[in-house]
Amino acid sequence: MAAHPKARWNRIVLKLSGEALAEKSGFGLDTDVLHQVATELYETKQELGVDIAVVVGGGNFWRGLKGAGQGMDQAQADYMGMLATVMNGLAFQDALERVGQQSRVMSAVEMPKVAEPYIRRRAERHMEKGRIVILAGGTGNPFFTTDTAAALRAAEISAQVILKGTHSGVDGVYTADPKIDKTATKYSNISYLEVINKGLKVMDSTAITFCRDNNLPIVVFNLLQRGNVKSILLGEEIGTLVE
Repeated sequence: MAAHPKARWNRIVLKLSGEALAEKSGFGLDTDVLHQVATELYETKQELGVDIAVVVGGGNFWRGLKGAGQGMDQAQADYMGMLATVMNGLAFQDALERVGQQSRVMSAVEMPKVAEPYIRRRAERHMEKGRIVILAGGTGNPFFTTDTAAALRAAEISAQVILKGTHSGVDGVYTADPKIDKTATKYSNISYLEVINKGLKVMDSTAITFCRDNNLPIVVFNLLQRGNVKSILLGEEIGTLVE
């Protein structure tokens, strides 16, 4: 059996926003995108042998901030958002298994009929057995985003990097919004502190601070550009590295 090429990191967490999975309307699920991302992760796992966990958002169905902005109780709105992430997790599991990749959905909000409860050691065993673990339900607590969930889970399962996939055609972190400011330039590397001080929209400040405190690098990249995940793991300069 041929040896795998050496990957830069051996265990990764991919942060997958709900919006990345949405149809062009911004709502629902785009089966083509699901298939593309599932195929890429399957091929990456087969060719590089890395452990992969995926943290899914739920913004294509519901955003807690939107509900709170309309006068809904914040905690109630956030719990609704957690349910939306489980819907995305189940859809992504289906897409993975259609391409031949075994996976497990684990939820921080217990619902044993549809997903396993999130247990750190069990998640690690699944990855050791070659499965991709899909982590849904956020942290299981209101007031925390799925960005923070990605940072927390990455630290818990000893992942070496968070890959933060963007979906809007932006391929990294820029000095300003490149869609508005044509003079904006892309950072190839940037520090956690610069991200916080400059108010750059990489992840929320809680997640960034947590990553800094736990020495977890973040790669911000265009998720929908085929081959990017594998290229990043092979050491190519794709997107922006936050460390």
